[in-house]
Amino acid sequence: MVLRESKLVTIDFQAADFSLRDPSGLAYSRDDLMGSKGLVMVFTCNHCPYAEALWGRLKTLFNKIQPNGVNIVAINPNINPNYPSDSPEHMVELIHEKKLPFPYLVDHDQQVARMYEAQCTPDVYLFDAAFNCVYHGRFDDNWKDASAVKSPDLELAVTAMLAGKPVSQTHPSMGCSIKWNE
Repeated sequence: MVLRESKLVTIDFQAADFSLRDPSGLAYSRDDLMGSKGLVMVFTCNHCPYAEALWGRLKTLFNKIQPNGVNIVAINPNINPNYPSDSPEHMVELIHEKKLPFPYLVDHDQQVARMYEAQCTPDVYLFDAAFNCVYHGRFDDNWKDASAVKSPDLELAVTAMLAGKPVSQTHPSMGCSIKWNE
């Protein structure tokens, strides 16, 4: 495991258009995924302990924000023969085991991760309904213990965005490096 922080990106960029498939072959575009008020995009994978720790929290957040028009999508850029636990077949197992209520998509050629300059798993982005990036940072301040979280950064960002208030930036995300296919 190589620990990496997310790259500091300029927040005022537009979400690039893309089309990815889930492990069963169903295609999703950026526009399909966008909720009426926004979209949380998380680059993640199956094997990284930082990513593993977020699945339950992502489901909880989805249940809070989706009724308010904000969707979540998880994207796996770690389709690499050296990491078989991140394969689409294992993604299907995770989707069923965790009962994910949001799409978990395969970034086979890693082009979407590259477009968004994702660096680690998890790498978290929040876009408003006009596809403007309003937040890029960590999910919260305690990846190991959800009960010890003092600053639910992403949830605070979603709340501010929905209220039409400025979204404060916090700390970069931290996790395993994306396993780039060179």
